[in-house]
Amino acid sequence: MVRDPVCGMMVDENNAAATYEYKGTTYYFCAPGCKAAFEKDPEKYLTEGPQGHMGHGHGGHEGHGHG
Repeated sequence: MVRDPVCGMMVDENNAAATYEYKGTTYYFCAPGCKAAFEKDPEKYLTEGPQGHMGHGHGGHEGHGHG
């Protein structure tokens, strides 16, 4: 398990909704929206840490397709 760098949710690398490679490191995301946010400004999330779901319009995990 790894932490989604955008929202902080724990993600199974084998079942991640999205992945993105940045500077030689693969990052795993709970949803495509988290990946999109990371792609726009990776350094923000790597420097400041996870922002939580409220910060980028998830509205919780409903509709993510989890479980």
